[in-house]
Amino acid sequence: MGNAITSQIFAEDLVVGQAFVGPPRAIGEERFGLFARHTGDNHPIHYDGAFAANTRFGRRVAHGLLLMSMTALGASEKSHQLQDAMVALAERRCRFLKACLRRRCRYEPFAVVAIDHKPGRDTTLMRFSTRLINNMGEVFLDGEHTYLLGWRRAVTTADHTDAA
Repeated sequence: MGNAITSQIFAEDLVVGQAFVGPPRAIGEERFGLFARHTGDNHPIHYDGAFAANTRFGRRVAHGLLLMSMTALGASEKSHQLQDAMVALAERRCRFLKACLRRRCRYEPFAVVAIDHKPGRDTTLMRFSTRLINNMGEVFLDGEHTYLLGWRRAVTTADHTDAA
């Protein structure tokens, strides 16, 4: 079940205010192309420089859903440590504060903003804040994700109960 190389993190290992960084990402032709082929979203604002030049942005912009997907907890460096705890993405919200032009972007740290654990449950709703920042230091995506994560103590207690 667990990754022998990496110690696993469960919901009770996290605390409100705890943060960790996601990797920098390039937003370029390869990502644009893969996203369009996968989703079918081929609006010319993403691909046609002449079309995009006549928009309010003046240049091609990244797909909003592509950017959102890059902020997933599973895309972070903690992904392997959370593989045993990860149950599901429950909710995602974000605001686009600026257009993301074809540039490198980086994450601000993911931060735990809320933990909703009900006693006796083997899962916990965990809410994380996330942001993407362009190479000029401007925040262009601000959001939150809510995940259902496993609660180690509940799983351990259940394992001991089953063995009895």
